[in-house]
Amino acid sequence: MTPNVLNRVKEFRSKRGWTQQQLADAVGVSRQSINSIERNRYVPSLLLALTFSQVFACSTDEIFTLEIEP
Repeated sequence: MTPNVLNRVKEFRSKRGWTQQQLADAVGVSRQSINSIERNRYVPSLLLALTFSQVFACSTDEIFTLEIEP
């Protein structure tokens, strides 16, 4: 079984009308990191996931979903 973490970071960012740079500044990472997360190339750490949930004022499971493929 291969786990895969899907996210809605781009959706939440777009709803706020933020650029990738604005979100990067809010969570303390580079714009390139936000780009990689949005493209599912990079799975953020637990600390960063919790920071996203604080910035977006929602739970982490609203942003991130664990998908397990057989």
